[in-house]
Amino acid sequence: MASEHIGELKKWATDVARKGGDSEPIQLVRALELVSKNFGLQPHEVAILGLTSDGRSLRFLAPDSLRTVGQIPLSSTNSLAARTVREKRPELINHFSVVPHASVFEAVPIADEQRGDPIQKIMSAPILSAGKVVGVLQVSRKGKAMADAGPDFSHPQLRELKLIADALGPCIVICNKD
Repeated sequence: MASEHIGELKKWATDVARKGGDSEPIQLVRALELVSKNFGLQPHEVAILGLTSDGRSLRFLAPDSLRTVGQIPLSSTNSLAARTVREKRPELINHFSVVPHASVFEAVPIADEQRGDPIQKIMSAPILSAGKVVGVLQVSRKGKAMADAGPDFSHPQLRELKLIADALGPCIVICNKD
């Protein structure tokens, strides 16, 4: 466990919440970096989604490459992120590539001329603030095949993701205002 990354993330989230987003727009890049380091991932394997103002969909807050791609309706039956909001519980799937899901977001290039690999393994946790779900934190392992994606996620890592999601709650409320 890389608790130093979690500690730094909690400090960052507390600072953001304390400042209230009154300065420049909050950059979630630092959160992506810390979460990806914590789980040994690339920053593009971490996603932070926020609930839309009408409470009916999720939109990507980070990474930036997915901010304009579209929204995920909470009514979606094959969206892990939507299910995470509806059920208010974290989940891990170490065989995600064979689970029916909307793969449109995986097709978004992670850089110019660089197509992303499919998600093979994923963990998803609700982000709560004042007892209400305000977003979803997801981490994934991508690869051309399951064997290329690295080790399976574990239940202790899922608990860790939930701790991180809890720490992010107050700053996601602020980040998601625009």
